[in-house]
Amino acid sequence: MKSLIEEFKKFILKGNVVDLAVGVMIGAAFGGIVKAFTDGIVTPLLGALGGKPEVSLHLWHFDIGLVINAVLNFLIMASIIFFLILKPVAALLAMAKKKEAAAPPPPVPADVQLLTEIRDLLKQK
Repeated sequence: MKSLIEEFKKFILKGNVVDLAVGVMIGAAFGGIVKAFTDGIVTPLLGALGGKPEVSLHLWHFDIGLVINAVLNFLIMASIIFFLILKPVAALLAMAKKKEAAAPPPPVPADVQLLTEIRDLLKQK
């Protein structure tokens, strides 16, 4: 029983499991933000431009309109995430990498410099 608990601890404390759990929690919280933005801004805007933004299509016992609405909501949320979050963050990361690449290299530590000089002297002999 003790080894089972130890094995479970190792599993839980693995970096991937913790990262995944954090990602899921942030994703759930971020999903609420995107849903609020969609419901509060995009849907009323679409309603003002083109009427009621819901599709109703009944075929026999099936409501195909629900599926179409879900697909449209997904596309709206995906475009909000892509254009308002991912593209700006990618631009910021590219700027940071460019700035980091342009920075001068850090100074060589004294011990490494000394070892380099010793190596060079040994090569000369």
